Amino acid sequence: MRTAYQYKLRPTRKQTATIDKWLSMLCAQYNYLLADRFNWYEQNRSPVNACPLVCHLPELRVNPDYYSQKKTLPQLKKDRPWYKDIHSQVLQDVVKRVKVTFDRFLKGDSNRRRSGRPRFKTLNSYRTFTYPQIKQDCLQGNRIDLPKLGKIKLVLHRQIPEGYKIKTVSISQKADGLYVTLSLENQTVPEIKTDINPHSITGIDVGLKDFLTTSNGETVSIPQHYRKAQKKLRLIQKKVSRCQKGSSRRLKAIKLLAKQHKKVADKRKDFHFKTANHLLSKYDVIAHEALNVKGLTRTKLAKSVLDAGWSSFLSILTNKAENAGLLVVPVSAHNTSQDCSSCGEKVPKKLHIRWHNCPNCGCSLGRDHNAAINVKNRAVGHPVLKAQLMSDGIPGVTEKPTLTR
Repeated sequence: MRTAYQYKLRPTRKQTATIDKWLSMLCAQYNYLLADRFNWYEQNRSPVNACPLVCHLPELRVNPDYYSQKKTLPQLKKDRPWYKDIHSQVLQDVVKRVKVTFDRFLKGDSNRRRSGRPRFKTLNSYRTFTYPQIKQDCLQGNRIDLPKLGKIKLVLHRQIPEGYKIKTVSISQKADGLYVTLSLENQTVPEIKTDINPHSITGIDVGLKDFLTTSNGETVSIPQHYRKAQKKLRLIQKKVSRCQKGSSRRLKAIKLLAKQHKKVADKRKDFHFKTANHLLSKYDVIAHEALNVKGLTRTKLAKSVLDAGWSSFLSILTNKAENAGLLVVPVSAHNTSQDCSSCGEKVPKKLHIRWHNCPNCGCSLGRDHNAAINVKNRAVGHPVLKAQLMSDGIPGVTEKPTLTR
């Protein structure tokens, strides 16, 4: 099991200058290696439908892969001695980044989905470098010892649990300073609870009126952090647009705008973690709709959907449940708001109708509450959860999911 802990750094002026220098040199090396791959790609590809019958064949180059580009690093340090100041493994990680980026462009990811053409990095967009290997005793009190950077002070707001091993260390430059991210590995993965209480199963329906509604009728109000900060963001954005491009005043205004956006993101992330902790402290199994959030961001509700951050919340909820040995079950979102949670009859209703009234059985409750109950009922019929409940001999759990309120 892998997890990540992030701490804020308090480096000296000399250490800050060194990190800035490293980032600028790594950015240049990244762009050089990416350009080398693009040169090979343009020189060696030939579209079948556009190739003439008689044409000049250039001398084919060897494909610059991960290993051949790694072999260029010793020559790089000879030609440009200032690259010797950077740790060797940090330079090797840049080669790996180029490989991953270009492979996604040509081959795609594990699901065969290809990304767009890789872009060259600017000094403002290249903000992170990584140590692929690090000593386990690098964290000493409130300081972290990094090769060729020395001991850097950090804000140790929480200790690393026993049994966790530090695998990688990343230094990131953000709007409000430098951060260090420790990637931790723990071999003892908690097993899923075998004694699942059928009364500790709930379904949640996320929305824009309330952030979520549980099948028990509990609601969590939506904070709308971005909406509340829009006025202040608009004022700072006006200040940026009024400044002359390239001036120092414009750079200061851009930094102020970035800090304000980071505050909004941090508040949203804190709200997601607290909500996930609250749910997992009350329930052993949480069911949610498998939403197509990317598709919802193409609608008129895009700003509100992104402000709620459903994808981020569900990801946090799933990760925390795995660490605690609990279950988070995604179910189909088809007609959860339309079907009656009592009798199963479909009751069509438009989006602005927020109350569910079933003419068949007389069920009357909130639209979101009705959807959350349907999500819970579908989760009981989920193969993983159904097998677990049947193995425990819990009465009322059959091969077909039962509709209960």
